[in-house]
Amino acid sequence: MNTSKSETVKEHPLKPSRRSMPCLAQSQTHPQSLRKHSSFLQPNRVQPQPRPQPLSAGTSTATVDVVSERAKVMETLENNLLKLSNTEYSDPFLDIGKDKDTYTDDSEHGNYDARTDQSLLIQNKLTRQKIEPRTKSSLKTDAMASSGLFFKDGKKRIDYILVYKKSSPQVEKRSTFEKNLRAEGLMLEREPAVTNSDIMFVKIHCPWETLCKYAERMNIRMPFRKKCYYTDWRSKTMGSLQRNMRELKSWLPRNPMKLDKEALPDLEETDCYTAPFSRARIHHFTINNKDSFFSNSTRSRIVHHMLQRTKYEDGKSKMGINRLLNNGTYEAAFPPHEGSHKSRHPIKTHGAQNHRHLLYERWARWGMWYKYQPLDLIRRYFGEKIGLYFAWLGWYTGMLIPAALVGLFVFLYGLFTMDSSQVSKEICEANETIMCPMCERNCTLQKLNESCIYAKVTHLFDNGGTVFFAIFMAIWATVFLEFWKRRRAVLTYDWDLIDWEDEEEELRPQFEAKYSQVERVNPITGKPEPFQPFPDKLSRLMVSVSGIFFMISLVLTAVFAVVVYRLVAMEQFASFKWYFIKKYWQIATSGTGVCINFMIIMSLNVVYEKVAYLLTDLEHPRTESEWENSFALKMFLFQFVNLNSSIFYIAFFLGRFAGRPGKYNKLFNRWRLEECHPSGCLIDLCLQMGVIMVLKQMWNNFMELGYPLLQNWWSRRKMKRGGQLMEHKISLPQWEKDWNLQPMNLHGLMDEYLEMVLQFGFTTIFVAAFPLAPLLALLNNIIEIRLDAYKFVTQWRRPMPARATDIGIWYGILEGIGVLAVITNAFVIAITSDYIPRFVYAYKYGPCTDQGYRQEKCLKGYVNSSLSVFDLSELGMGYSGYCRYRDYRAPPWSSTPYEFTLQFWHVLAARLAFIIVFEHLVFGIKSFIAYLIPDMPKDLCDRMRREKYLVQEMMYEAELEHLQRERKKNGKQYHHEWP
Repeated sequence: MNTSKSETVKEHPLKPSRRSMPCLAQSQTHPQSLRKHSSFLQPNRVQPQPRPQPLSAGTSTATVDVVSERAKVMETLENNLLKLSNTEYSDPFLDIGKDKDTYTDDSEHGNYDARTDQSLLIQNKLTRQKIEPRTKSSLKTDAMASSGLFFKDGKKRIDYILVYKKSSPQVEKRSTFEKNLRAEGLMLEREPAVTNSDIMFVKIHCPWETLCKYAERMNIRMPFRKKCYYTDWRSKTMGSLQRNMRELKSWLPRNPMKLDKEALPDLEETDCYTAPFSRARIHHFTINNKDSFFSNSTRSRIVHHMLQRTKYEDGKSKMGINRLLNNGTYEAAFPPHEGSHKSRHPIKTHGAQNHRHLLYERWARWGMWYKYQPLDLIRRYFGEKIGLYFAWLGWYTGMLIPAALVGLFVFLYGLFTMDSSQVSKEICEANETIMCPMCERNCTLQKLNESCIYAKVTHLFDNGGTVFFAIFMAIWATVFLEFWKRRRAVLTYDWDLIDWEDEEEELRPQFEAKYSQVERVNPITGKPEPFQPFPDKLSRLMVSVSGIFFMISLVLTAVFAVVVYRLVAMEQFASFKWYFIKKYWQIATSGTGVCINFMIIMSLNVVYEKVAYLLTDLEHPRTESEWENSFALKMFLFQFVNLNSSIFYIAFFLGRFAGRPGKYNKLFNRWRLEECHPSGCLIDLCLQMGVIMVLKQMWNNFMELGYPLLQNWWSRRKMKRGGQLMEHKISLPQWEKDWNLQPMNLHGLMDEYLEMVLQFGFTTIFVAAFPLAPLLALLNNIIEIRLDAYKFVTQWRRPMPARATDIGIWYGILEGIGVLAVITNAFVIAITSDYIPRFVYAYKYGPCTDQGYRQEKCLKGYVNSSLSVFDLSELGMGYSGYCRYRDYRAPPWSSTPYEFTLQFWHVLAARLAFIIVFEHLVFGIKSFIAYLIPDMPKDLCDRMRREKYLVQEMMYEAELEHLQRERKKNGKQYHHEWP
């Protein structure tokens, strides 16, 4: 079988130099002076020297002679770099245990591009070790150990931290667990706390051999070749075009939202071909330095995987760090931060100390609120799951800009036309129109012109642009979700997550322990695994659904209690002694009702979380993603009903069943049902939405940042009370600083997503009644991004870096909200607002009947037409004359008094017709737009197909090169055919 020629290289006989540039899997941030000092150490800038003998495991730069002449020093440095890059090995399994820092092929020495990674530090140490005194290196080792990132020897990196109390009685479990961890290959080191004598820290280091074993077992994809997408001629053409574009862009003003490359020197390109790691094919992968080959987040993920599956007692269910945390064996378990997020020196002159410092300076500070987020750096430090959250949050915030501008335009249109509105004019000029009393007792007769302010405020939200804005927001929701699919596809490709879900989805330890006795062959892997019988699954699901309905009924009961309060308070405020409260009793009733409803919402949220947790555990989901999706769905249903039930009541039920004067419907035959204001129910709906939205956002922001700040401040104060000196703070190692921070939420990103999804519901579902909702959401999200960033970087312990391919079940929930938004906006426009009654009057009953157009003058007489007449003498309250009320009923002198008129049926038919036409039109547009926008960009599809082809070619060629070198080393004859 002959070797095939890849398009990424020129067609010439196979040579070792054919290997393309390696990709640096993990970089480290260093001061700029170090990068400048190392810039002349590029091994590919001169012709390669005759190949030296490879360095042995115990050889270092101690053999380098210090020459006074500059040329000889340069030559010596180059030779050492070539020796370091040419280190060979015969068998990967035998060399895994050797103390080597590099695993590279012969062909890489001519193409290696030195960057700011750990290997650069090692090279710099090797070349300068003879020059610097030995005492300085020992001091550096002590500093590294005292920083809290390494063991006491200053060499072994800390990958995970366990915390326990010495007074804990679970000594046997802890001892067995740690013994089993050592048996799995982990290294442990204990360290007592500085500020608390009862606290002990267990530092965990994962050696190279264990990392390789579990990386292979977990199918972690690692880089093995630099990506190249085009042939040579096309690469040259694209290179010239890119140079011309760069020259053109240099004349244009710089984008202030984009972060400069100089601001993020650590974000070098990591665009590499990757494959699942295999120890048998370790020679395929680009290993410049075994200490930096696996990133810190990957190392922590591997250790967490081991902690989850290590036993502490005999028995199938006695395993996992989570159970040990629940029974008090350990107090906490977390990966350490990479150092302090602050520095005495400015980052512009001295560079970033670590990734955490870089994230704080270029992302988490409030001064960066207008900048794009460094998503690659976020993903590298916190993992793909958190990176996707911030990518989605940034995308959602950016898409809110056009929605906020259109909503603001609709609001300003209503503001400028408020005084010229025919309806507002008629209400403000109605000095003689007497309105019927809106309560049974203590309510006086009011004139219609007293509702002038309400009519003008209502016009701000209920005007000619309302229908257009509702259609726009329905289309906007579809465009937002469809373009997010494309954005997610690009991110999952760049972050190498395309095939992750099928490879790495694992069973929960709790599921394995519960159903270990019943096994079934997995149809995907072909291996036996624990299986949950269908009857057991169905029974548990039915119990969970019953619990959900019970909690929803509890929410509806709370809403009913608020309705009863409004009915009782209505009579009390109407007879209040203060004239201001007595005059504006409706606003007082609505305002206090909203505040009470908000307090009930916040109180029930605490109960919902615990109930949802219990119901989800009762179901015993199979995987972690299934557990998270089930828990998220329950929490969303609970909180969505909790937040929106009162809004639905005001929008669609308030004033619909109140009856008419003389024949009002009463609750429990005692309290008269509440009516809408003479200017309509939309003002109550706006007040309800505005107050709940603003208060909830303020409360969430306080709980996300203010509460951790107070807790961290209180922990520092307790340390002072305990007699700790100030210098202890300075000398605290990193693991103890992290221990004093607050742990991440128990449910991870669920609370963050839930907050934003509920806000998305406020922004879209009732947007026809509140056009300023997108603007408020935009302002909140600008703060939310930096608030979450500051919280993750400075106030929380470092979360376990988890992987994910998308935002999970939240995308389906967002799609459901988009569909619900079309229906609710159609009903709000048709039923709650006065758009349809005005439309029917203008074209059927107004002065412009059958003229084919509509202007403000066509609504002349609309207010009088929308008010019915009632004889006050029928109330039996001592009044005489007539009063008006909102309805389409016949007058008392008619042959059929107080019956619905023909205009009522016309309005009702128009409302139903509008709902049907609006829904079909908007759903049709949404479906058409979703069809036009592909889920994945075409160029990305081409890149993925080409990469699949090139990966096969490169794996074949890399294996062939390795076998040829082995035969050459052993003195055997080799050919170009596959052996």
